[in-house]
Amino acid sequence: MERRLAAIVLTDIVGYSRLMGLDEEGTIAHQKAHRDDVIDPTITQHGGRIVKSTGDGLLVEFPSVVDAVKCAIEVQRESADRYADLPEDRRIQYRIGINLGDIVIDGDDILGDGVNVAARLEGLAKPGGVCISGTVHDHLAGRVDVAFEDCGEQTVKNVPRPVRVWHWQPGPPASDPPKADKLLSLPDKPSIAVLPFANMSRDPDQEFFADGIAEDVITALSRFRSLFVIARNSSFSYKGSAIDIAQVARELGVRYVVEGSVRKAGDRARITAQLIDATRGRHLWADRFDGRLDDVFELQDQITEQIVVAVEPEIGAHEIARARRKPPESLDAWELFQCGLSHFYRMNQRDHAEAIGLFQEAIARDAEFAPAHAYLAYPVLGSVLLGYTNDVTTALTAARASAERAVSLDPNEPMAHFSLGRVLLFGGEAEMAIGEMQSAIAINPNFAWGHYGLGLSYYYGTGQAEEAIPPLSAAIRLNPRGPLRWMPLIIRGSALRNLGRHDEAIANCRQACQVPDAGYLPYMHLSAALAAAGRASEAQTAVENVHGGCFEIMKRTDTRGTKVLIRLPLDGPPKARSLTSLPNKGPW
Repeated sequence: MERRLAAIVLTDIVGYSRLMGLDEEGTIAHQKAHRDDVIDPTITQHGGRIVKSTGDGLLVEFPSVVDAVKCAIEVQRESADRYADLPEDRRIQYRIGINLGDIVIDGDDILGDGVNVAARLEGLAKPGGVCISGTVHDHLAGRVDVAFEDCGEQTVKNVPRPVRVWHWQPGPPASDPPKADKLLSLPDKPSIAVLPFANMSRDPDQEFFADGIAEDVITALSRFRSLFVIARNSSFSYKGSAIDIAQVARELGVRYVVEGSVRKAGDRARITAQLIDATRGRHLWADRFDGRLDDVFELQDQITEQIVVAVEPEIGAHEIARARRKPPESLDAWELFQCGLSHFYRMNQRDHAEAIGLFQEAIARDAEFAPAHAYLAYPVLGSVLLGYTNDVTTALTAARASAERAVSLDPNEPMAHFSLGRVLLFGGEAEMAIGEMQSAIAINPNFAWGHYGLGLSYYYGTGQAEEAIPPLSAAIRLNPRGPLRWMPLIIRGSALRNLGRHDEAIANCRQACQVPDAGYLPYMHLSAALAAAGRASEAQTAVENVHGGCFEIMKRTDTRGTKVLIRLPLDGPPKARSLTSLPNKGPW
């Protein structure tokens, strides 16, 4: 008989029979979605193995006590957030018990006293809480950044000796509740505080450099209308004191915190920074940056840009994931908008339609929500460019109305100016389009879409390929990991092709082809770049790798230069019959 020591986790849904009586189909659907979206991935991430399902519960084993507890805490926090907006009698809540003990292996099942104690602990847990044995608590030894309440020794069924029980629930520790007058509710949009960076050098003169980094990051993040950024004076009130990130976040009313440090050695400086979801104690991103102090202000600008370029998209991705974990019926306008963005970044007709529908639903919930109007204009116009609609006039009118509405609602929303500029560009008003893109950049110099739009306008609007390359390069630098980074890459590739810089053009297009969910467009541009370089067979292969079938690749020369046309078969992408189907206006 095989035995081993393991951390055993048992879960159970509170009031499962009652929930099934109220709404059987809905409860089953919520339970399945919760497992698929939260529980099973979290268990896998922490190295656990689901031994079996008990209908409304799970038996899971972990090789590590720390991983078992971290997994349980994360599941309970995600569950509380997922169902927070539902009536209390409709929420799915779990009890979780964790024990460390000897188990007996019986095929795929596990048995023994260790499992029995975990089951009793699960029964003692409060709804949404986690109960652990004293043995588990001893093994944590400060490795988990949460506080458990000592519930003393408990006598439990079928266990001959009392069990020391410790309990945790989401929220501030019961033993040290924050003062009510210090608590602030979280804003609708993602909220963030940038704490003063710690000066780790012995040189007090570097204090100004550390403070300058934090101040510049605050200023740069404040330019993103999608973020609620705490002012410098509030963030810097914690300077020089021992910081509890969770407590700071509660007192400032923010979900995210950026903290960092500066260390000087000779003429070099090392800056570290990290982004934390303070409501869950989870690190979302961390990095370090090195540079020379020859020009302090230039280095400060470079580091600020790199931090902002990493932090803003990371928050955006986290907000999208957080919104998608919530039940659809509980979503507000902001969360509907975030769900729309998750479809917006995928290049296919189904996701295209989903994005439009979710943006429209967000607007129905809040008619003055400028970002939803701004982002709605993009796929509505895209329906024409990608051939998803035959009613060109109606789509163009609707896209322009959405963009203009966004600008009127919030003139300082850079995406609104970008969307309006794109509609103007397609309509042949290139100079006005350039003006809108420049307005977007003036509002937020770190706004990658604005730089992309400016490059697009120069290249397709006025035919200035050389002038298009710097803003397109800036867009790529400012959004190096974004899901739509393939767009500035293919336009820069097209501009380089137009300038006869074929190797660079091909390299840009190949890079764009490696971006997930980019669809067929990068391969079309790659094929054009290869054909322009005289590599016709490779050009043919580039397209066939995506669509298969026969393609006709040819060149046409006129007074504007040489154009490469790729004719698709009849079952190819609708209306995307060639890369020059929209002369001098830019289909993308």
